[in-house]
Amino acid sequence: MKELDFYKDKRVFVTGHTGFKGTWLCHILLEAGAAVSGYALEPEAGLYEQTGLDRRMHSVIGDVRDEAKITAALTEARPEVVFHLAAQALVRRSYREPALTYTTNVVGTVNILEAIRRMPSVRSFVNVTTDKVYENREWFWGYRENERLNGLDPYSNSKSCSELVTGSYREAFFDGADSTAVSTARSGNVIGGGDYSEDRVIPDCARAVRAGREILVRNPGSTRPYQHVLECLYGYLLLAERQYADRSFAGAYNFGPGEESCVRTGELAALFCEAWGDGAAWRVQEDEGPHEANYLKLDCAKAKEVLGWRPRWAVKTAVEKAVEFAKLDTDTERTACLGRQIKEYFV
Repeated sequence: MKELDFYKDKRVFVTGHTGFKGTWLCHILLEAGAAVSGYALEPEAGLYEQTGLDRRMHSVIGDVRDEAKITAALTEARPEVVFHLAAQALVRRSYREPALTYTTNVVGTVNILEAIRRMPSVRSFVNVTTDKVYENREWFWGYRENERLNGLDPYSNSKSCSELVTGSYREAFFDGADSTAVSTARSGNVIGGGDYSEDRVIPDCARAVRAGREILVRNPGSTRPYQHVLECLYGYLLLAERQYADRSFAGAYNFGPGEESCVRTGELAALFCEAWGDGAAWRVQEDEGPHEANYLKLDCAKAKEVLGWRPRWAVKTAVEKAVEFAKLDTDTERTACLGRQIKEYFV
């Protein structure tokens, strides 16, 4: 994986490493030869344990709301690059637990930035947020990085706040020539093997078919920018590398799929059924749930022009890769599949 040579022997720290995205990111970094440390909550049964990641990296179990503990973990690791992925990332849960969502996503961001500004080893910091940070006006063109930040639901709004906190720290504390380069990364709805989260289309579909149940889909007309998890992770890695060498690259970046991959939820479910086969089918679930945006798309021209990043897998391929993983039954098969897909992506 020559394009990841930058990370060979680099000390890299990942918050949220026990989660879906964090596990994929750590596997990529380990394949690239990085020395990886992580800080996160105790893992739920899922990809982190299935792929034996705990045996390949240094892991600290803790809450990002615990400033003393995360500072101690960073001090021990002495990282050069930090990726902040730890978050309460579910919209519907944020309605049930708004205080938890805000303290995790906002105070957690403050805590890690406080630790980093006292740590000269850190050259590059990327705070991973979401495409939902923008004030959603339900328009049909993509949001650019200079659009207003004002997410509606507690999850989206907490991530908007995390963006504002990061921007403030960048201007107030990381503006010197030798300061840490600080950026935020906003990506669309990710799919891929090992995502077992609640209230997400592909995991819900996989759970249903494996259990012999009918697939039920909420809001089938809602349009989202769906992409394989490797797409946005490649963007985060490229951004961290570029700003490590040159602080002028620091800022906010969108990492979303091409126009053809901004599809309705019902279309995504249909792609899943096609990839799964065996007569899989879906129908609409009547659900009077909390508000979620109907139309959301990102303009990724900045990442393409400034960083040279491009999406590689269209949504059909992304779904096929997720289904390939979802059909596996053993941890050995899952670990091999994850490694194979990483190598297929980073040719």
